[in-house]
Amino acid sequence: MRILEILRSGECCVCDLAGSLDIRQSLLSFHLRTLRDAGLVSDRKEGRWVHYALNEEALKEARDYVTGLARDAKRGAGSQCCRHART
Repeated sequence: MRILEILRSGECCVCDLAGSLDIRQSLLSFHLRTLRDAGLVSDRKEGRWVHYALNEEALKEARDYVTGLARDAKRGAGSQCCRHART
């Protein structure tokens, strides 16, 4: 979440992200790869540097999906699964 928060202000180089987060670059690379594979961020290579940016459309879709889950959970708050119903 901290990576996404930093990227809210715009594209950022990996070296700047690592400095802002105070974590090892190998751990940062793991998290960035996970976010990229999920489609939440995009990357762009410029020479030996890699710059990351938020994928606004994917984040909007994720927000809409989570909002729908929350709405559905609120509607079904009183219901119980039939296999675990109290007697």
